Amino acid sequence: MTLQLQSSQKGTVIVAVDANRTTGSVEAVEWALKYVVKPGDVLLILGVFTDHPAKKNSCFPVKLLMGLGAVSGIYEALEFVDHEEVDPVELEEEFERKRKEYRSILQPLYRQCSKNEVSLLLKLAAGFCPARLAIKESQNLITRWIILDSHFKKSKVYLRGHVTCNIAVVKEKGYASLMLSNDSVTPEEHPGEKNSKGFSAYELRNKSAPAPYPHYPCFYPLSWRSGFPRVFSYNELEVITNGFADDNIKAVVDGMAVHQGILQDTPVLVKSLQITNKGFQTILEILSQVRHRNIMNLVGYCSTGVSAFLLFDFPCLGTVQMNLQCDELAEKLEWGTRWSIALEVGRSLRYLHEECIDGPIVHKNVRASSVALSYGYSAMLCNFVHAEWLNGIFSPTKALIYKYDESHFGDVYDYGKFLLELITGKCVSPVHDQGKDPMIEWALPLLENGESGKLMDCRLTESAGDATMVRHMAHAALRCLKVDSDHKLSTSEALAIVRGDELAIFNN
Repeated sequence: MTLQLQSSQKGTVIVAVDANRTTGSVEAVEWALKYVVKPGDVLLILGVFTDHPAKKNSCFPVKLLMGLGAVSGIYEALEFVDHEEVDPVELEEEFERKRKEYRSILQPLYRQCSKNEVSLLLKLAAGFCPARLAIKESQNLITRWIILDSHFKKSKVYLRGHVTCNIAVVKEKGYASLMLSNDSVTPEEHPGEKNSKGFSAYELRNKSAPAPYPHYPCFYPLSWRSGFPRVFSYNELEVITNGFADDNIKAVVDGMAVHQGILQDTPVLVKSLQITNKGFQTILEILSQVRHRNIMNLVGYCSTGVSAFLLFDFPCLGTVQMNLQCDELAEKLEWGTRWSIALEVGRSLRYLHEECIDGPIVHKNVRASSVALSYGYSAMLCNFVHAEWLNGIFSPTKALIYKYDESHFGDVYDYGKFLLELITGKCVSPVHDQGKDPMIEWALPLLENGESGKLMDCRLTESAGDATMVRHMAHAALRCLKVDSDHKLSTSEALAIVRGDELAIFNN
């Protein structure tokens, strides 16, 4: 009987531990049993090898050791996929050693599980990212919690963007850092020992996953709530980021950390900048004025005189570039989704170029790395470091129709490159000389000959209607990239082509 069949009607708690180490493994499982596992649950322990003596380089095969609770303790079934880069004998020996180790340390816990009718399962894996493995295992299960030992603490940010269940990182025995789902059910009062976060064991056990699309952070972002954007004190930022803890670092950009934090139960990004960085003032001036559902809006800022910080809504699915560079994530960006992203980015540019009441804004850096994705793959234009406010370069007549100049057309050209990134699944190199990017030189002849099918990302399967959407994006990309054409497109015109409303272009 498979794991899916056994647990199809049961709640599951997944505990991911570093199989290369013994310390921390038992603590994470014990914490799960004490605080979150309920009678009748499935407790799945994932022991993930992050390093292995049989590994000759960074690529090594999948080797699984699976087991379930039984009278004799742990029952194992082996599955091995050979690979020339790994010594299979060494890998087999390592798994056998680890199997015996886990059999010993889990035996007392198995007896505890048996008394509470908890199904204890063990799976050892090599060659997996622990976060992605936990996500994969949770997809066909009713997963209430994913628990990480301290060695996998950096995986929690990635998990939060891909699962809706509760997440815990067990830092030491009896203590865990929690990222709870937005469960609207208030647990009953129940006596019991409180953990460091103030939740009793009863309360934690009865926390359940929310609907597939939770209400935060993207359906009602902080930047749209009353009172934002606003000025924050440094002390407030310390609370939001848990003292700028290293395990809250989401990325490092130009040597400056980008932290994830929690504000009003909603994830936010806190980006550090040097006070002398002109990008700080530019972003502050522009984003304190603009408001658009497809722009990564400003939540607030802080300036200490030495350093500066900007707070943004949290892009829970990463950037388009991140998704295109990972085969597994790119396959989820189906053609309909990519076409929708193209439309949303086009609308954000049209807003900046033609609809800002205080004058047009040019972005100057439209590309896959500058487009973030929220829940439901809604696109948000971000990275305004190079943006410029063209104050005074617009006409107050003709219903505020703005006059385009070379700066605007630069954004339109970049929009064409972005469309090409969506079509091909490849990211354009960050060059600034128009027409000299190798991928554009390769793609333009195919676009001109109407051979967009040869550009389509081969990782996606094509279904009815997909070809039409790709054809619209390809036509718009061609018109945006043809810098020597007699008529350079405005953003509105490019957006009309992506929509398929070509009659509007001919009339214009």
